[in-house]
Amino acid sequence: MAEETKEEVTTSAGERAAEATESGQTLAQSAGAGVDAQAGDATGAEAGRSRNRRAEKVGVVASDKMEKTCVVRVDRLIKHPKYRRYVRRTSKFMAHNETGATVGDKVRIVETRPLSAHKRWRVVEIIQKAEK
Repeated sequence: MAEETKEEVTTSAGERAAEATESGQTLAQSAGAGVDAQAGDATGAEAGRSRNRRAEKVGVVASDKMEKTCVVRVDRLIKHPKYRRYVRRTSKFMAHNETGATVGDKVRIVETRPLSAHKRWRVVEIIQKAEK
């Protein structure tokens, strides 16, 4: 008897889902906008979601001697595995600069397609101008 009631519950839940769908709409489409029916959905929904998720970093312009390129120094703190103290690590990124950032400016850079042999970043905004 317990098995019969389980079967009835599962079929009734499936029937309710089938009734809730409109004509011309599949069960996968009625699942919701945030739920993918399959990996690699042909609707392009997942491409639209991940399009704006580019890496962003905030750093200080270290050099602007090139014409449309600047070198941005990004500092980060990491915990030393042995001494358990925070250590400052620095990375330098070459970024496409059409905003006119100069040395000492605090800028936000975003990841982009390769623009040259070393440039993979672009200056989006100048957060704080350098004091002169």
